[in-house]
Amino acid sequence: MAGKTLSIRINNDRVMLAIEKYKKSEASIEKASKIAGVSISKMMDIFSEYGVQSKIEYDDYLKGFKNLRKIWHESGRCTAGAFS
Repeated sequence: MAGKTLSIRINNDRVMLAIEKYKKSEASIEKASKIAGVSISKMMDIFSEYGVQSKIEYDDYLKGFKNLRKIWHESGRCTAGAFS
């Protein structure tokens, strides 16, 4: 039981470190997730649980969506009306 408690504490310490680095702009979401030892999706959930605001600006979101649309069209998977 003590081993499991230590494991949880170490993991929590890593999560808290990841949150602090992200808040100080010392780590991206990807880097924070690696520090915490969780997936990017889980890191986003953790940020939400701790009330951490996203540093992604609306223009960044649109740029990412534009890149996704380009990749989707180039892959030939795009159907009529999808990502138009």
